[in-house]
Amino acid sequence: MTRFSSLATPSATRDVLARFGLAPKKAFGQNFLVNDAVVGRILDLAAVEPSDTVLEVGPGIGTLTHALLQRAGRVISVERDADLTEVLRYTLSELEQRFCLVHKDALDLQEADLKGARPDKLVANLPYAVAATIVLDYLVRFSFLESATVMVQREVAERMAAKPGRKDYGAYTVKLSLRAEVSGSFSVSPGSFLPPPHVESTVIRLDRRCDLPAWADDAVIQAACLMADAAFCSRRKKMLNSCKAYFASRGKTGAETIPLLSAICEAAGVDPEVRGEVLPWETYLDLGRAFLSVVEARS
Repeated sequence: MTRFSSLATPSATRDVLARFGLAPKKAFGQNFLVNDAVVGRILDLAAVEPSDTVLEVGPGIGTLTHALLQRAGRVISVERDADLTEVLRYTLSELEQRFCLVHKDALDLQEADLKGARPDKLVANLPYAVAATIVLDYLVRFSFLESATVMVQREVAERMAAKPGRKDYGAYTVKLSLRAEVSGSFSVSPGSFLPPPHVESTVIRLDRRCDLPAWADDAVIQAACLMADAAFCSRRKKMLNSCKAYFASRGKTGAETIPLLSAICEAAGVDPEVRGEVLPWETYLDLGRAFLSVVEARS
């Protein structure tokens, strides 16, 4: 039977860790993938091809990295744990010409760290504590990323894919939906990791959105994100009241904000008495455009 990664077994992972006198670090959220079938499903969902340059976060001992290098043209991995540098040199020694390791906290990654490379796919078993932040941040800052296929905690995946009206639909969902859309996912059991996490996991693929209207530039998207934050400031409140509370926390009085917010809602065709949780991402795009238009008219 064809294997996708020779490291994707409990015994192989333990042997590598023992060779270097290491153990999984809870502080770094290290849960090493030891299910080769899951590795294969990740490759298939991500649709990795020889023309791809893949960006990976948290390569660990190189389990997924090894499989990615079998299909991709190049892999750039970002690893925070300095103890794994020598491990990766060992496990990926035969593929090192197409592998680049960036020793850095993924939250601090800058385009300059990629040394001119422009990865088109993010494929990673992400540290769960920062997974949601990394996915949205990278889609915002790295415009060359066309897709993200990532392992995250099940609840995070549910937030990413939530529909209006669901309890897990919130400002994060809206912000992510303004940048990308879900194109597939599958569940992964705790037994697929060493050590097994105390949560269920999901691999989810997000493709950069290509159906935005021509007028939806970065300024409109940023304004739409602002309106999403405001609409979900007080989740149980109606749109107008939640936005009022949001802007009040930033030093704006009701006398300033209510007329402004009423004008924004009217321009966007939104009933100010509805709750933000029922509005789809497209409506927040309309609210963002209306926000810029109303603010400009009143300045």
